[in-house]
Amino acid sequence: MMNKANGVKKIGLPRVLIVGCGDVGLRMLPLLRDRFRVFAVTGSAGRCEALRDAGAIPIVADLDRPASLARLARLARIVVHLAPPQAEGPTDRRSRNLAAILPDRSTLVYISTTGVYGDCGGAEFDETRPPAPRNARAARRVDAEQVLRAWARRAGGRLAILRAPGIYAAERLPLERLRNGTPALAASEDVFTNHIHADDLARLAVAAIFRARPLRVYHASDDTELTMGAYFDAVADAFALPRPPRLPRAELQRQVSPMMLSFMSESRRLRNTRIKTELGLRLRYSDVQRFLDEMN
Repeated sequence: MMNKANGVKKIGLPRVLIVGCGDVGLRMLPLLRDRFRVFAVTGSAGRCEALRDAGAIPIVADLDRPASLARLARLARIVVHLAPPQAEGPTDRRSRNLAAILPDRSTLVYISTTGVYGDCGGAEFDETRPPAPRNARAARRVDAEQVLRAWARRAGGRLAILRAPGIYAAERLPLERLRNGTPALAASEDVFTNHIHADDLARLAVAAIFRARPLRVYHASDDTELTMGAYFDAVADAFALPRPPRLPRAELQRQVSPMMLSFMSESRRLRNTRIKTELGLRLRYSDVQRFLDEMN
């Protein structure tokens, strides 16, 4: 079999399975395809050609349908789990279905979210802080982490959990929000947010395959220390757009979606020492402003 992206024969190379191969998964492929035979799971047959062109072997499967996952069992001993939980319910059924077919003693990298911590009142903390989710979406992530930890202990697996904050890239900036004039919180009530560029998240996931300690949690976050409103202001300035108006929370909650309001109700500052000392990664974009300056 030939890799369409670079014409290199892949038979004989170790295998990697990427489950939920969306934007971050595609950014991982150039980092993996020369060293591994990469299989990429997608729920849409229409994405197969793009995955082949990027150097992966596509597999159409649905984490909500356990019967469709049978072909994944024992396919690869390195698995990167990028799929989010389903949109409802108290537990993550998708991670349960995946754990049921994972090979024993395999390596699993799971991309979780820093939303598992809930509101921390702007506190600065490391990965030893216990989760305290405040909404069902984050609770499902906590459940996924617990399910995968149980699998790792039972099956002798090597699990790394990367908790990612807000992911940004050139195509993932709040430009439409700024153009629409959607308001942000007044400075006196604003919350601290955390960020990671999609390329750096992909690089961290690859680094975790090789260097993560077993059953280890990592903050996949850059060095940025900004409030949410300051982040919006920085993006607006970089693209010559109006800065968003600032409103008190009581007024803002009448103008934004419940999901956006939940993001605006959680304030935390993440320490990211582990990704530097244990994963040994130097971030390409150490903070948001560096990326914005590079774009201009």
